[in-house]
Amino acid sequence: MGDFTQKSVVKSAVRNLAAPIADYTAFNALIQDILDNNPWGCTAYESAGVTKPGVEKSKEAYAATVVYENAEAKTVGSIPVRGPTMAAVNTAVTQITGTAAITSGMGTGVTASRDSSEDSFSCTLKAHHSNGELYSVTFKRDSVTVSSYEDDAVRTGLETWADTVAILA
Repeated sequence: MGDFTQKSVVKSAVRNLAAPIADYTAFNALIQDILDNNPWGCTAYESAGVTKPGVEKSKEAYAATVVYENAEAKTVGSIPVRGPTMAAVNTAVTQITGTAAITSGMGTGVTASRDSSEDSFSCTLKAHHSNGELYSVTFKRDSVTVSSYEDDAVRTGLETWADTVAILA
């Protein structure tokens, strides 16, 4: 049986944020700015005969939690909500918090609410560097990860850019 032979050196790097991204609005604005303005200088490429943009979304996930509290502000229950978009999560949260049967099922005097500071969101962008490399950048509320790159110029370029973005400092 033959041995595995290394063909490339694929790297990954994480930037932990000093403070989490405040909310979905700021997160969405950051992602949309990258897609609209291509600050990394990515180039379009062809895959399976289809022209792809230099940067595009490849995966995203959103979550919130509905919390049920009694009169003493003690949490007596919670319902996690996950969805493909924040709009879907918001709709589900509105439906859940507005359903009296669920709230009353949690107990007498219980109220339902959402703590948006506990929302989570992530988005992975697929990017095509001018040197021909395809790599991924995953944004989460508290970190940015660049992965599947070989050339350190990819990471260096992203670090330089991130240093200029206030919410990523």
